[in-house]
Amino acid sequence: MQRQVTAVVVGGGPSGIAVVGNLLDICPKSTIAWVDPHFQGGRINAKYTEVPSNTKVGFFLDYAKAVKPFRDIAEATPRPNAITTLQDLPQEETCSLGYAGDMLNVLSEGLLKDSRISSWKGIVTEAERNSTSSAWSLAVRDEARNSVERLEAPLVVYCTGSFPTTVPFPTGLSRQPELLDLDIALKPSLLAETLPKDRDICIGVVGASHSAILVLMNLYTLSQDSHPRLRVRWFSRATQLKYAEDKGDWILYDNTGLKGRAAQFARENLDGDRLLESDVGKIITRVDCSGGRDQEIQAMLKVMPECDRVVQAVGYTRNTLPSMKQDIEFDHQTGGFTDKKTNQPVPGLFGAGIAFPERVVDPYGNVEYSVGFIKFMRFLKRVVPNWVESSLK
Repeated sequence: MQRQVTAVVVGGGPSGIAVVGNLLDICPKSTIAWVDPHFQGGRINAKYTEVPSNTKVGFFLDYAKAVKPFRDIAEATPRPNAITTLQDLPQEETCSLGYAGDMLNVLSEGLLKDSRISSWKGIVTEAERNSTSSAWSLAVRDEARNSVERLEAPLVVYCTGSFPTTVPFPTGLSRQPELLDLDIALKPSLLAETLPKDRDICIGVVGASHSAILVLMNLYTLSQDSHPRLRVRWFSRATQLKYAEDKGDWILYDNTGLKGRAAQFARENLDGDRLLESDVGKIITRVDCSGGRDQEIQAMLKVMPECDRVVQAVGYTRNTLPSMKQDIEFDHQTGGFTDKKTNQPVPGLFGAGIAFPERVVDPYGNVEYSVGFIKFMRFLKRVVPNWVESSLK
C-alpha cells in the first residue's frame, strides 16, 4: 500500500528545509512527506559547525524569515533561541556556521511538529513515475520503523546534498601519502586530535578554494599552538588568489571568490610575495602547479612524497540519487530535470541546494553556481510556484 501525499521532499539540510517552507507557504493545504536520515540540518551540523561562514549574519536571518511558516516557528519558539542569538550578533559580520546550524535545527523541529508534514527517517532507494496516474512512486527505507514503505506524490524534490570530491594521486609517486578527509581538516578540534603532536609531520593541501584557504589557516593555527612540528605543502594552480568584490548592487565572484576570514588570512599571508615574507611562510610552502596539467603532475611527483597526508579541497560531488529507469540531467535555471534520451522535461521532479544550484551569470559574463542559504531561498522563491503549477494541476 502506498501513502499518497502532495509532495515528497528528500533531504533535511538548508535547501530541504527551505523547500518544505516554500511548499507550505504556497500550498497551505498540502501534505508533505519529508525524508532524511537525521533531520538535524544536514551536513552543516554534521560536519561544519566550526567553519567560519562566508555569509553575513543578516543573510542567515533573511533566510529564517523568508516564508510565513518560518516566521510562525520563530514566533512560537521560546526565547532566547538560535534565531534571537543570530539577531544579537553583528549583522554585517560573518559567524561560525554553528550559529546557522542551530537556526536550522529550530526551523526543522518546528516543521516536524506541523500536522501537514509526515517525516520518514531514512533514505529513498528508488523512484519511478507512473504515467497513468502522473505521480511518482518512491521506495523509502525507514530506519526508525525498520521497514521499506512506498510514497506516492505528483511532486518530488531532491535536496540530497554533496560530499567532498577526491581524485586519484598522480601515478608514479615514490611515496604514497595518506588521504586526509577535508571534513576533518575543516574542523579544528577534530584536526588537532587526528594529527600527531610528538613528531614531525607534513600535510599537503591541494587547491585554492575557500575550503583550501580555511584548511591552511587551521593548519597554521595548530602549528603555532599544539603541533609545533607541523609543516605544510600547498599545491596551487592559482598564481593570484580570487576574492569576492563588492560592485555596489552586485558582487563579482560572489560564489567563487574568497570572503570573510578566509579572504583576510589570504590577503595578509598568502597572496603574491606575502607568503615568503610572513611568519606563515615558515610553516606553509607553496608548490607552483600552474602551467597546465603536465606541469601540475610534475610538481606533485616531485614534492608530494614529502607529505605524510594530503587534503584535497577541489570541490564537491553530488550524493547518489535514488535508482531510476531514466537517465536525467539537471536544469540549473528551472530547477527541473530533463530526460537525456528524449531531451524532454521530466514531469514533477525537481532539485535544489548544493547538489542542484542555480546557474547565474554576472554583468561581466562570468558563469557561477549559486550556493548559500539565502541564495537557495531566493532561487526557490522564484521557481517553486512554477513547480507547483506544473505538477499539481
